[in-house]
Amino acid sequence: MVTALDDIDARPGSTTSLLRTIIGLYLRRLDGWIAIADLVSLMEDLGSPAARTRTGVVRLKKKGLLEPDREGTIGYRLHPDAEHMLARGDRRIFSVRQMHGDDPWCLVSFSIPESQRNLRHQLRRRLQWIGAGTVSPALWICPDYLSEEVEEILEDLGVREQAVLFRSDEPRVSGPLPDAVREWWDLDALRAEHEEFLTTLDRLSAATPKTDRDAFAAYVELIDAWRILPYIDPGLPAHLLPADWPGQRSIDGFLALSARLQGRAWAHVEATTGESRQAA
Repeated sequence: MVTALDDIDARPGSTTSLLRTIIGLYLRRLDGWIAIADLVSLMEDLGSPAARTRTGVVRLKKKGLLEPDREGTIGYRLHPDAEHMLARGDRRIFSVRQMHGDDPWCLVSFSIPESQRNLRHQLRRRLQWIGAGTVSPALWICPDYLSEEVEEILEDLGVREQAVLFRSDEPRVSGPLPDAVREWWDLDALRAEHEEFLTTLDRLSAATPKTDRDAFAAYVELIDAWRILPYIDPGLPAHLLPADWPGQRSIDGFLALSARLQGRAWAHVEATTGESRQAA
């Protein structure tokens, strides 16, 4: 199981993040293998120099995402252990889930001793990565549709027996529930992430790609900017969020622009990798 390299391990725009976005989008469609020369070429289309790309590939190999595999020419194959992570990423990135007012919640209670504080830190960090909120240090909350991912995290860290999951209707708190939500989630930080994405979205939406190469560059940048949001934003019900919450605009804009760009982007990838794949 790949654990060191999770879906939001690198910030958007970095060489590592762009490489991971390309790998997640296309390597499985390319039968799991790509020539290093083609990967370098695709990254050059994004403005990344060859030397920086090769360094990034080495890092991803060390983290267990890629493994070297020569098929007539030097290339890399997707590590088998990464398949599950990428499939999970597909579900998050392209099948956006939104919680409705009558949907159930999942409460996660755990007791991890001080002697295992590193595990406790990892658990809290990974719960935050999937968009869970903090009711107290040992009690977390998220939409119930994230419960399977919570189970995976607990099993992966080996702490399943130290945790209990509860399925619940709307929590009962002493004051208004939207006030409690603002305590459990850092909505200001989440709003800032949406606004940063919307800035990128507006810029990309205003441009018309002249070539498939341009469409590829725009599409990868779009996915790279977007892919963190479906993790850290759990999709809370609208009635618990501020009236001017930007989440729906992010979702609608992403889906519309993605539909415009993805076909031409794939055409560029096919053209770039075609000769190497035929030789292999």
